Amino acid sequence: MKQRPQPEIELTVPSLHRWNAVFWVLLGVVPPAVAVADAPDTTRYPVLALLVVLALSYGAVGLFPGSPVLRPRPYLYVLVVGLGAMSYLLDGGAALYAVTLPHFWIYTTSARAAIVLSGVAAAGVVAGNVVRQGWDGEFLTGNVIFTVIGYAAGVLIGLGVRHITEDAEERARRLNAELEDARLRLVEAHHRQGAADERERLAREIHDTLAQGFASIIVLAEAARSGLENDPGRSGKQLLAIENTARENLAEARVLVGSAPRSGVAAGSVADTLRRTLDRFTEDTGIGVASELPDVACDQQTRIALLRCTQESLANIRKHAAASAVEVVLTAQPYGVELEITDDGRGFVAEDSHGFGLHGMRKRLAELGGELTVTSSVGDGTRVLAMIPTDGQG
Repeated sequence: MKQRPQPEIELTVPSLHRWNAVFWVLLGVVPPAVAVADAPDTTRYPVLALLVVLALSYGAVGLFPGSPVLRPRPYLYVLVVGLGAMSYLLDGGAALYAVTLPHFWIYTTSARAAIVLSGVAAAGVVAGNVVRQGWDGEFLTGNVIFTVIGYAAGVLIGLGVRHITEDAEERARRLNAELEDARLRLVEAHHRQGAADERERLAREIHDTLAQGFASIIVLAEAARSGLENDPGRSGKQLLAIENTARENLAEARVLVGSAPRSGVAAGSVADTLRRTLDRFTEDTGIGVASELPDVACDQQTRIALLRCTQESLANIRKHAAASAVEVVLTAQPYGVELEITDDGRGFVAEDSHGFGLHGMRKRLAELGGELTVTSSVGDGTRVLAMIPTDGQG
């Protein structure tokens, strides 16, 4: 976190300080210079020289706060001496002292230092006036009274302003701390959300690939075992299907651990990809599949999503539908690509289904701006419609 600048180096409210500089020049420097315009040379030149020294010192500290030539504290010492000398030369310097009071609060690091230094300056102004008049003159002049009143008012106002400033800085520090804490919590939340999203993605990929493959292997193995004696030829085909499915699962596993291309899907058109999947389904289950699979142009992500939706739908048909026929239709629409999968199985109540497979399909399509519609009722089969926009539509 950025450190708070030191009061002796950087001004905390530069706009106010600029206005103070303007008022100091107009009300503090200009009036004495005008007042000595017709004064004797013995008075005019020392006053003008002193005003030039004070103005240059103030300018050096204000414009170059980090300069080693004149630091803020030595500048205040110069100011104390200059105010006393000005009071002696003009036989009164209360006005310049009053206008200069903010400098003691701006260029000190503590209220105590400001009170002490402004008090010493007030004593210097009074002393200059007394020395000028002589010790036998009147002590309680208007200049002395105005200086004392100005000092008291300056202390009260300075303490009030410093309290307000310190309170504002404390609130700013607390706010910065709260913002930093909120930022850290947000980063942690993003990290947790990213990890959760990655776990969900892996779970979906495992469900759509490895889990489905293992389920297919189990079904094929059971069928092959039961047909070893009666139909060894068919059992041999089923064992070959088990081998192919196991190889595909191995390839998918390599994708998941990052040792193979990310998609895990062989290159080719979406129609060819879906056709191979449907042929495998018919070969494994004996269920006839009617399909209309034109060669629809789509990118790799869309092709993978359509394939995963097809695999999940066919897996659900195999496990739950007890269907005798399946129809798969791929259509290119003006707004995107549609994939419709219907079966004549036992159906289910779509509103009561909350399985991971349907949720995974919806999530996958939503990531591409698409949507999944499932229509089914008990005894009337099931219709799954996947839509994915193309050409940036969503």
